[in-house]
Amino acid sequence: MGFLQTLKLFAVTLIGAIPLGLVVSFGSMSRFTPLRWLTRTVVWVIRGTPLMLQLLIIFFIPGQRLGSSPWPSGESGRFLAAAIAFIINYACYFSEIYRGGIQSIPVGQQEAGLVLGMTKKQIFFKVTLLQMIKRIVPPMSNEIITLVKDTSIARIISLQEVIWAGYAFLKGSHGYSGLTWPLFFTGVYYLVFNGGLTLLFGRVEKKLDYFK
Repeated sequence: MGFLQTLKLFAVTLIGAIPLGLVVSFGSMSRFTPLRWLTRTVVWVIRGTPLMLQLLIIFFIPGQRLGSSPWPSGESGRFLAAAIAFIINYACYFSEIYRGGIQSIPVGQQEAGLVLGMTKKQIFFKVTLLQMIKRIVPPMSNEIITLVKDTSIARIISLQEVIWAGYAFLKGSHGYSGLTWPLFFTGVYYLVFNGGLTLLFGRVEKKLDYFK
């Protein structure tokens, strides 16, 4: 159960945060000053406060203010709240990586594209985006590996992820008390999971070497 919840939270966060982060990065680079400053302020707040605090606020505060919790009861409600908190948090981190990658592409390449008659959309997707992907793979891989470990924070709202499941054996929730080996097993799980991701991102970087 714990392993499946961890994998689901990891996958849902990536599916939501990767595209949302790109949208947020456009807001951070917008020429419309109010939008740019609003977006950067939100990113600053999210990146400057602990994910655990954000998770607690999203899960508990709406219920206190509205009189009843907006989240479904049981495990599904806790998972939904955790997913939203993780998506918002990681979208803000990803947005800064996207922004750095986009702004690292020389302006001269965009000017050359305009001279050749390309539209701004064509320049972004055919020139800027492909080069940006190669440059952001290392920092993105670091954030994604961090995400694997951060899923353990969801236990603060009693979401039954891997660490929660391992700790349950220690405190006797499954009819056994004082068992420590499940906690070490959760560590092995994270090591194997992150080891697989490290190998995957290493192969992706090699595939993108043609942009050198």
